[in-house]
Order: sequence, then C-alpha cells, then structure tokens
Amino acid sequence: MKLIRLYPKKVEDYIDDLRREKRIAQQEVYQLLSGKMLSVCRQYIADLHFAEDVMVTAFMKVFTRMDQYENQGSFEGWIRRIMVNESISFLRAQKKLTYFDEDRNYPLEEGSEEDCDLSVEAIQLLIDQLPEGCKMIFNLYVMEGYKHQEIAKMLQIKEGTSKSQLAQARKILQQQLRNLKNQGIWNGVK
Repeated sequence: MKLIRLYPKKVEDYIDDLRREKRIAQQEVYQLLSGKMLSVCRQYIADLHFAEDVMVTAFMKVFTRMDQYENQGSFEGWIRRIMVNESISFLRAQKKLTYFDEDRNYPLEEGSEEDCDLSVEAIQLLIDQLPEGCKMIFNLYVMEGYKHQEIAKMLQIKEGTSKSQLAQARKILQQQLRNLKNQGIWNGVK
C-alpha cells in the first residue's frame, strides 16, 4: 500500500533536515523553489544561463550555511536574500555595475496607474534593457522593497546615487513604454 501525502510539505518543514545536510531535503527544497529563485536571479541577470548558474551557486550557499539561518522571518525570504546577494556579487565580478552621476535630476512624468496589457516577459525584457546600475537599483527598490539607505549600504554607494539611479530607470522605462505606444505595439491599458 502506497501512502499519498494529503498536505504538501512547505519549505519550512525541511529546515531541520537541511541542517542535518540530508540530500533528499535539499532536493525537495530545490524542486519547490528553483522556479521562483530563478526568477529572482533573472531580474538582475539578463542571460538565462548565467542566472541559472548564479541560482545553483546560491542554493549551494543556502545548503552549506543553514547554521546561519536563525528562524527569524520567512525561510523563503532568507533564501531570496541569498539569491539577490549572489546576483549582485556576480554582476560585480563581471564589472557590469556602473552608475550615473548622482547629482543629475531626472524628472518623472505623471502616469496613470491603470493596468497594462504587457506580459511579464515583455516587462522583464524592458527592464533588461536598462543600464546595469539602474536595473540593479530598480529591482532592489521596486521588486525587493529595499529602502535607498539599505541599497546604498548593500552596494557601497551614496544614498543619492541610489535615488538618481531609480529616477533614471523610471525615466528610461517611461520612454520605452511611450515608444511601444507610438509604434502601436502597446495601447497603454487593458
């Protein structure tokens, strides 16, 4: 007789087994989260193959540093932070992070908050076209919810640089959307 699991396990259910370095637990957690975590890495790294490499490296760090997880906050959030940090480290090693002059002022146009009909993939492609520094700060601020002070500390830049990079990223994205609208590719709303 084969038993069927009525309630699927959650990631948190594997913490003790991960601390004991049980391979089956590592495999299960990888299977549960690899799709989400690849998306996190992909937000920062445009090339899917490099993003996959970074994700695998980050999972290795998760599995070998379980003693550093202090059962505070979400376990998945802790893993996500490792993915973000590993992506940043990868981009630093590639020397792809450059920042615009922090003193430049980038006015934003007021836009509506109507839903757009662009797919997630199309939006990601627009974000991928941002300069690496702008893209990094845009993702940290908008997608991950970090504050400028936290971003500045994480990336070892000035807080003003973080703010100006975000403003520049928004300006570029607005221009890209305006171009799509002018070309008739996108109508602006659902």
